Amino acid sequence: MSQPDRRSATAPAGAALAGGLQAVVFDMDGLLVDSEPLWFEAERSVMARLGGKWTAADQHVLVGGSMTVTVEYLLERGTRPVPPEAVSAWLIDSMVELLTTRPLPVLPGAVELVAEVAAEGLPFALVTSSESAVMEAVLGRLGVAFPVTVCGADVTRAKPDPEGYLLAAAKLGVDPRYSIALEDSPNGVAAAEAAGYLAVAVPSIVPIPAMPGRLVLDSLAGLGVPRLRALVRDLRRDFARPR
Repeated sequence: MSQPDRRSATAPAGAALAGGLQAVVFDMDGLLVDSEPLWFEAERSVMARLGGKWTAADQHVLVGGSMTVTVEYLLERGTRPVPPEAVSAWLIDSMVELLTTRPLPVLPGAVELVAEVAAEGLPFALVTSSESAVMEAVLGRLGVAFPVTVCGADVTRAKPDPEGYLLAAAKLGVDPRYSIALEDSPNGVAAAEAAGYLAVAVPSIVPIPAMPGRLVLDSLAGLGVPRLRALVRDLRRDFARPR
């Protein structure tokens, strides 16, 4: 799949000149649901089948990464030769089982913010590195519907590459520069910002520093559309000032 042309994701000039919020794009793992402990459990189970050990430090390396990177890392740490496709299937099957048989660990403010964005009539989307089966397992129980989703199978280059975020903007018909991406990992923030979005980071495991054009929060709770609109207005105004 070729990378979407940034120009194809540009909304009408009037909307951009107005400086208003055009779209909100959500990550999934670690942002909407606290799935990282489940990923740790699934990865540890797979590593046991590969004859190796799995630690929290190993998981930290993979936060926000793709299935391909995860499988390669697991095989490097393991001692038994197994086809990558089998390792990927083990991981996906394990995650789907955990997500569908355990209480869904929804993070504070997540469902409320998605519902508020939808009620305001703002375009919104989900961009996740997870495979479609994992994404569908989460969304099937989350109780919210996304008009646009981008998962691991939809891109050729995973986060921190911006391809997924550019694809979401193209599908929504919005300008990333006037859109906000909500992320929990450094890889996700890097992908969103490389695509031109303003990032709101809610770190799950790995710390993310605040910097110009980026807001770092402890939780989505209390983060409503008015504050998102103000962020776009204020941050873009700051960028436009002479240096």
